[in-house]
Amino acid sequence: MSDLEPITPSEAIDLHLERVDTDAAEWTHTGHKSDLRAFLEWCREEGGVDNLNTLSGRDLYKFRVWRREGGYSNGQDEELAKKTLHSNLATLRSFLRFCGSIDAVSEDLYLSVPLPSLSDDDEVSDSKIVPERVPVVLEYLRTYEYASRDHVTWMLLWYLGSRTGGIRSIDLDEDVELDGREPGIDLRHRPETGTPLKNGKQSERYNRIEDWIAGVLEDWIDGPRPDVTDEYGREPLITTTRGRVSASCIRDAVYRWTRPCARGEECPHERDPETCEATDHSKMSKCPSSRSPHDIRKARVTKYRNDNVPRGVVAEEVDASERILDKHYDRASRREKGSRRWEFIDRE
Repeated sequence: MSDLEPITPSEAIDLHLERVDTDAAEWTHTGHKSDLRAFLEWCREEGGVDNLNTLSGRDLYKFRVWRREGGYSNGQDEELAKKTLHSNLATLRSFLRFCGSIDAVSEDLYLSVPLPSLSDDDEVSDSKIVPERVPVVLEYLRTYEYASRDHVTWMLLWYLGSRTGGIRSIDLDEDVELDGREPGIDLRHRPETGTPLKNGKQSERYNRIEDWIAGVLEDWIDGPRPDVTDEYGREPLITTTRGRVSASCIRDAVYRWTRPCARGEECPHERDPETCEATDHSKMSKCPSSRSPHDIRKARVTKYRNDNVPRGVVAEEVDASERILDKHYDRASRREKGSRRWEFIDRE
């Protein structure tokens, strides 16, 4: 320990995030920052760690127990989901490995972070939205929020089946083809200017769109779209007054309109909109009905498969392997999957 150089947890986390910001995609930086908040809180309030040089394997075990039992769970007195705990601890391992490289902790301390084992069921998120819910939201937006940023964001999430990063990456002039016989969207990997795609160059693809979708996009471009460039001088398709739309802005658009009360519907959870915390912009995700962009993507995959679109075609359309489609995205029930097989089996 004598060769270590004193450093506070917050200083080390800042250095780690600078390194991640340089070497990894935006969502990796965001994820690490979020996960390490819990560790920093534990150091300050529970562990009494103000110099990482003193951190031990016993401390790491205590942190794991504290986190598992709901420590830093936004005030919710309940155990953390095993998958979330695994993700948090994996981030802590990465952080401590970095700390070992800058003489903040011993080089092998990261190996003392105990990762919980995950079953296949643990690895799959239970959060979903049934495909039938999405057209209801899209029809509401078409009627009352036509060609708005939220309307266009929902259309692209649903009809492209893309990730949030893919929606953010689209540039107005280079990637959008609205004229001609085959309108479509070109998704391109541009990490050097802030818009990497999940699987790098392998994620690049051209997705056709319907003529009517192209028409809505034209109305967005000619109408409410803020005519701005991003920090790299690129012209994003989806913009705010400050530049390219952020991932959090896209998430908010989905949280906002998956809440039934936002669409003038009665609350199915027997909450009073006058007092419900989820009506506040910063707490929209607290609504039990609210869903994330990832849930929209899962619903799209499920609809494709319910429509008997071959796995390989769906995999290429949404940029995911067939194995990942089956494990994480296709949220059909056993009955729905049985109906699919029924369409193809020769019963004579």
